[in-house]
Amino acid sequence: MLLLLLILMPVVGSIIAALMPTNARNREAWLAGGIAFVGLLITAYLYTQIGTGALGTGELGTGELGTGDVVRYQLEWMPDYGLNFILRMDGLAWMFSMLILGIGVLVVIYARYYMSANDPVPRFFSFLLAFMASMLGVVLSGNLIQLVVFWELTSLTSFLLIGYWHHRADARRGARMAFTVTATGGLCLLVGVLMLGHIVGSYSLDVVLASGDLIRAHPWYLPTLILIALGALTKSAQFPFHFWLPHAMAAPTPVSAFLHSATMVKAGVFLLMRLWPSLSGTPEWTLIIGGAGLCTLLIGAFTAIFQHDLKGLLAYSTISHLGLITLLLGIGTPLAMVAALFHTLNHATFKASLFMAAGIIDHESGTRDMRHLRGLFKVLPYTATLAIVASAAMAGVPLLNGFLSKEMFFAEALAVGSARNWSMSAAAVLMGIFSVAYSLRFINVFFGPLATDLPREPHEPPRWMRFPVELLVLCCLIVGVIPGLSVGPFLNTAVISVLGEQTPDYSLSVWHGFNLPLLMSVMALGGGVLLYIWLRTRHGLIQSSRVPFLYRFNGKQAYESTMLRISSSASLLEKLLSTRRVQPQLLLMITLLLAVPLLIVRPVSLLTFSDNGEFSPLFAGLWVIGAICAVAASWQAKYHRLAALSLVGGVGIVVSITFLWLSAPDLALTQLMVETVTTVLILLGLRWLPARITPKELNIRATRLSWFRRSRDMVVAVVAGLCMSIVSYAVLVRSAPVGSISDFFMTRALSEGGGSNVVNVLLVDFRNFDTLGEIAVLAVVALTVYALLRRFRPAPESLPIPAQQTNNVDPAAGQTPVQQVESGYLMVPAVYLRMLLPIMVVIAAYFFIRGHNLPGGGFVAGLTFAVAIIVQYMLGGTTWVEKHLRLQPHRWIAFGLIIACATGLGAWLFGYPFLTTHTAHMTLPILGEIHLPSAFIFDLGVFGVVVGSTILILVALAHQSVRSHRLPISNIAPVINKEAN
Repeated sequence: MLLLLLILMPVVGSIIAALMPTNARNREAWLAGGIAFVGLLITAYLYTQIGTGALGTGELGTGELGTGDVVRYQLEWMPDYGLNFILRMDGLAWMFSMLILGIGVLVVIYARYYMSANDPVPRFFSFLLAFMASMLGVVLSGNLIQLVVFWELTSLTSFLLIGYWHHRADARRGARMAFTVTATGGLCLLVGVLMLGHIVGSYSLDVVLASGDLIRAHPWYLPTLILIALGALTKSAQFPFHFWLPHAMAAPTPVSAFLHSATMVKAGVFLLMRLWPSLSGTPEWTLIIGGAGLCTLLIGAFTAIFQHDLKGLLAYSTISHLGLITLLLGIGTPLAMVAALFHTLNHATFKASLFMAAGIIDHESGTRDMRHLRGLFKVLPYTATLAIVASAAMAGVPLLNGFLSKEMFFAEALAVGSARNWSMSAAAVLMGIFSVAYSLRFINVFFGPLATDLPREPHEPPRWMRFPVELLVLCCLIVGVIPGLSVGPFLNTAVISVLGEQTPDYSLSVWHGFNLPLLMSVMALGGGVLLYIWLRTRHGLIQSSRVPFLYRFNGKQAYESTMLRISSSASLLEKLLSTRRVQPQLLLMITLLLAVPLLIVRPVSLLTFSDNGEFSPLFAGLWVIGAICAVAASWQAKYHRLAALSLVGGVGIVVSITFLWLSAPDLALTQLMVETVTTVLILLGLRWLPARITPKELNIRATRLSWFRRSRDMVVAVVAGLCMSIVSYAVLVRSAPVGSISDFFMTRALSEGGGSNVVNVLLVDFRNFDTLGEIAVLAVVALTVYALLRRFRPAPESLPIPAQQTNNVDPAAGQTPVQQVESGYLMVPAVYLRMLLPIMVVIAAYFFIRGHNLPGGGFVAGLTFAVAIIVQYMLGGTTWVEKHLRLQPHRWIAFGLIIACATGLGAWLFGYPFLTTHTAHMTLPILGEIHLPSAFIFDLGVFGVVVGSTILILVALAHQSVRSHRLPISNIAPVINKEAN
């Protein structure tokens, strides 16, 4: 349960933080920091199981410890399809979890002092905790599909964090760019994961990691590798997708320190490390991964030298160091993997401290432009000292952690070369030279005369704002001096979890003697100093506004040009195929759908009649009536919309009787109630339709065009109706083969679903997950309609009250006609019709209770209950109903969704897959033995969502009509009738 707690805590904390008041900055910081710190303690405790093997022998999937050195937690969801919720922590996941939570704690402390009191701080900490949960989900996922879900959540939450200051155009642009690139890569990753699961036959990470030989030998290996690499390279800002990361610097500095040192950009390299046993070891892997890493480390390092923004310099240096890690992974040797893991740890520590130091400079001086910053050591001595040490670690100065991992990189660059091929070694040294140069560029802001034109007078930040930087710089020093004692055991645990038996012998000693890697380090340090001096003193290229040689290759411009072309193409397509009028859209849609019957029905089946079919004059007469109603409705729509609506309702009743005739009472009940609700819905919406133009108001040409359009639409409608009739007939006369899906449900509905009503058991048991999605969509639609109607206000009109209403007004009553109508004074019969409410409620309860064994169910019962409420609105008006019934549709929707989801979660708590149904048998004193299936409770959730959604939509429409006319709904119909004519 500890693994599940690691993810649930930040999720719950995110919700709580979002609900806090805006002036609760201390409480939000304590909440976020406390959650991250508790998670850090839990992760540290779990190292005792990961580092020494499992201490328990519980069965896999019960939340106990698994065997070996992996801690697992598993919940059954769809085991037949290999989709279970699995959390899995090994050494690699532990290392990344410690980075996420450890630096997360420090970022929260730093953000408490960095964020302004005028900022919406609750939103910041809510987004930060949500991102933390998503990132933990990525590193702890034991199922590949689950990993992709969390992967996309990191893209979404990082979008919110980068665009936190949404009033700034650069923040919005950077957030959109980051989300577009990483989410597109996430889609590629999803396809690659699906292909990988198909190759292996499972989405379980344990199975995939053990099937490396099978994957590499499969014909799908190359496309699978390309798709997964696209997901990883886009997330970690590798060439050619590196352009988004510098534009993400518009985020607050705490976000940059968190996302771009230990979390988001590390997700891509984590994925490559995680799948390294399955995908590496081929020339294709080296070419794709190593090639991207090599290009990235050189481009990022060279571009960083010429940046003027402190965070911009750190952004490109991050790109370069991520390229270094990616290149090490692409090399593919076990020692290269060790170096990649080690540099991941080192980069997170010195880069987070540098981002925080840059934020302190910006916070205290009011600018990050290095062309204006100088002499800060005089006013920021402590911060300057910390930043200089961290910059030295980034440059690879001895006795700091960056030196050790960079020397391991140099050693691997030498190992993959040969006596005649020094290209990799040369690239490594060149990258080292560039890194020293941009590190000196960062350090230079602390020396020289103090700038006098700064927006604010700089001074040291609060003590606790500087504490995270101090702790991280201390880690850089400790690891640089005693790496074996400080980080050695933890690094070894991560290495073993990835390499297993291939784990090589390696040393973390500070001194390895005089060798070529040491010489390369000296060359990088000396060359970087000389390059920086040359650029500053002789050519002044550092002050240039563009990067030499690379300014023509602008990834941002390519991205924006691509997005512009996509937008232009979409606008052209919309112009060609779309219109604001509904009629042309429906014409195009129905015309395209005419080809569907030809694709799904064989011509021979259209001429085959059922042997059991008997001609019934009564049934034929019923459909003649339905056809007459349909044709009459089409004709009346031109003259009298209310009559057309009534005739359409007649067609719906004929369809309901047809379902009943064909022994489908559930469908008949549903169709009848849907027809009733739809009729009222359209009735309330009639007043917004445009007024009809009489033929006298049209010229002759327009009249001819109108007749042509109506004739064309009639032909299309008749042909489409005939096609749907043919499809329906073909389905009805088709004989179901033995063992078909219908036989499955018929034979198992009672024995496994606990009900004899196959339709209801199908909806709330066998396919209850589909039903859960459908009611969720219904709730979203209802809330959307409600929100739109709240914004839409029809123009108020002074409509006269019909004469038959004003004739009954008693002038002595002291009320205006409108007041008497609203109070129900004129509607004496409504008093009796209100007695329908308890009767219809009883009918709804009857349909609901009997639904599992007889026709009925939560959907039909919900519509029946909603119609009962609608009748009261139509009789008494909105004022009377809302005064006496106090309906709250939003709560009905929330109640239904919570009940439906709680049914599925209840199955999880007992160790069964999500939404697994069970039947409990109870003996009551009077009723005797009864059975209560859990599907009954799920059906109650369906009932609540249907009632709430239906009432919310119809009442929202009713309120609009009443606001416009100030009349009860029952008295709006004559006005609608007049407008329709």
